Amino acid sequence: MIHALIFDPSSLEPEIGGPAPDRLISGNPQFRTWNFEEADGGIYAGIWEATPGKWRIVYEEWEYFHILSGYSVVTEEGGAETHLKAGYSMILRPGFKGTWEVIETTRKDYVIRV
Repeated sequence: MIHALIFDPSSLEPEIGGPAPDRLISGNPQFRTWNFEEADGGIYAGIWEATPGKWRIVYEEWEYFHILSGYSVVTEEGGAETHLKAGYSMILRPGFKGTWEVIETTRKDYVIRV
């Protein structure tokens, strides 16, 4: 068993997707996800990328992420905007509701606990 893992997007094909149509606010955002790890206990880790657009988000899971490139704005329902650029990190906790707007194609690495 290998006990270390490198996130190398060239090592696997990304999953292609986008926000659910009922959550879309503007644009035509497209997602690419390289899910490198699915561990016991509902842990996922990988890289996610999205093209410009805006959609509603609702988190039932816990997620830590680090922005690798691009520019996005995450806004909590009834709260302030958080502007995210390369180098920024954030945790979204279960119960978070709001919007995600990609201004410039954004790539992040993530760890999710369901």
